[in-house]
Amino acid sequence: MKIAVDAMGGDFAPRNIVEGAALALAEYDKLTKLFLVGDTPRIEAELKRVDCHDSRIEIVHATQVVEMGDDAISSVRKKKDSSISVAVDLVKSGDADAIMSAGHTGAAVAASTIKLRLLPGIDRAGIATLFPTETNQFVLIDAGANPDARPLHLLQYAVMGSVYSRYVLGYPNPSVGLLSIGTEDSKGNEFTKEVFTLLKESGLPFRGNVEGHDLFEKPVEVVICEGFVGNVMLKSCEALAHAIFTWLKHELVKNPFRWAGAALAKGAFKTIRDKVSADEAGGSVLLGVDGIVIIAHGSSSARAAKNAIRVGMESVEQQVNPHIVEEMKRFYDLSPAQ
Repeated sequence: MKIAVDAMGGDFAPRNIVEGAALALAEYDKLTKLFLVGDTPRIEAELKRVDCHDSRIEIVHATQVVEMGDDAISSVRKKKDSSISVAVDLVKSGDADAIMSAGHTGAAVAASTIKLRLLPGIDRAGIATLFPTETNQFVLIDAGANPDARPLHLLQYAVMGSVYSRYVLGYPNPSVGLLSIGTEDSKGNEFTKEVFTLLKESGLPFRGNVEGHDLFEKPVEVVICEGFVGNVMLKSCEALAHAIFTWLKHELVKNPFRWAGAALAKGAFKTIRDKVSADEAGGSVLLGVDGIVIIAHGSSSARAAKNAIRVGMESVEQQVNPHIVEEMKRFYDLSPAQ
């Protein structure tokens, strides 16, 4: 399996990205080639730092980097030799099976959509992010690719999210919920009400509206929303998880008896921390483009970069895109909404 890595994308690139690539090569035997795309001298310096001399690495030089302040569309047009554009070109040419980037999300979405094009039946790509609950994992889509979605886009997200849940997470008949402000059919704004109608008539296993607390207490397997709402929710949940562990640590160190109790429960704390850790999740899949694209957090650690590469490998291995194409064809043939 061949993965292209945007080595210059992210707050701590290329250091964390190259180190994560080295960890992935050490752990995943199925990796036959890892393209590290970016400034060659800097990448070589990082490989030397982590003492990585793996023959499966190929450095692909790119002279430009998309900065966080750059406009997404303009960056694709004006920075044709940026690390993200060159990495996407490797997937387009068939040299790589997937791409991973922790850089500018908008640029990654724009470059992938423009260069790779969309899958048949898909009008907008969506970022699928995994969230843990006590009993399962659910896919939230869209987590930020398309902040100005139309109702039809969310219907397509439901199909794509269901495919990912079924083939990657292993849920045979994933249920779908629409994120809204109330569980009643009449709740929501005009946008969500229109989406609700489309989903109800779609033939998908649609549970109905789900509220914020339903996501973790009465979980469905696929949650859909427009990218603006999804991105706010994703970042809010990440911040809350981090804050809770910080608060907990501050309280535990105040009292030796609490600290002793915490030592006894160390295993439980570690399990929960790993469950909600963005490092463990690695990255999110951009569903809908004709190629596997993994978008990692800008502040990705080396561990997060390694796991983002793993997510890309899983998506390739489970043939997510062929399944989406197949399901969209079946959906449009059979859905009474169409």
